[in-house]
Amino acid sequence: MNGRRKSPAGNGENILSNKEDVTHLLILRFQQLLSDGVLSPGTKLPSERELAASFGVARSSLRQALKVLEIMGVITQKVGDGSYLNKDASSVLAVPMEFLFLLDDTSLQELTEMRLMMEPSLAAKAAERANADDIALLRQSIAGLEQSKHDRVQLVASDLLFHRAIFQASGNRLTERLFHVIHRAMLNMIMVTSQLVDLEHTLHFHQPILTAIEQRNPEMAFRLMTDHLTDAGNLLLQGRAQANARNLRDHLASAAPVHKALRPVGKALRSPQVLTTAKSTRSKQVNVV
Repeated sequence: MNGRRKSPAGNGENILSNKEDVTHLLILRFQQLLSDGVLSPGTKLPSERELAASFGVARSSLRQALKVLEIMGVITQKVGDGSYLNKDASSVLAVPMEFLFLLDDTSLQELTEMRLMMEPSLAAKAAERANADDIALLRQSIAGLEQSKHDRVQLVASDLLFHRAIFQASGNRLTERLFHVIHRAMLNMIMVTSQLVDLEHTLHFHQPILTAIEQRNPEMAFRLMTDHLTDAGNLLLQGRAQANARNLRDHLASAAPVHKALRPVGKALRSPQVLTTAKSTRSKQVNVV
């Protein structure tokens, strides 16, 4: 048997047959080609046959991946003409990380860790750089929280707006763009934690952060945001423990009727009539032998 590997173009179906794998590969490759200047936004892509051979994938998988990329806004497909890279280069380059968040099923725990690494520093920068519009947006988010006593949708939206305003007030355009990449994952996290605490708990953390930013106190803003995200992480762990306990109770409750149903069978097997029948059967078996 020869140990040489087959050429990637020889049998693409065996190399990358999964639609998500192929889509991920294409996004990263397009990003690299854009960075290297080989492709520019609006460029027409090679034919499906050429792309499939170049990437070492089956044309059927490639076709599915191109459709996903079109839905995501990375490319535009024109019937009878071909596929083109989106003219908005910034959106093309922003898609890979957003796609990875969706594809890799990023856990809330991982998101919490990343936010702890990043958001306290952003809050500190916001305390240094926030302008009047940024402060107004933060105040708007707090007002929205205060008015959301019986409206969970407004509560979650106001909570997310608060954090978006922090990203924006940091004055760093890359972090502003990063927020739009991860905001769906952040929204999911806020929806979970909002079910575990009351409104006053959320305001208890948000209001002091706003005050620290208004007072131009970066150290306090950093510490308060750290406390806030640490609390959110603890809430997620608490929620997971409660969910596990609930699942265990449900499992035991569903198993109980089965256990009770088996008990009469056990008693029946020990009844005199059954035992007598069993002895008689064994006796007959001995006589036959």
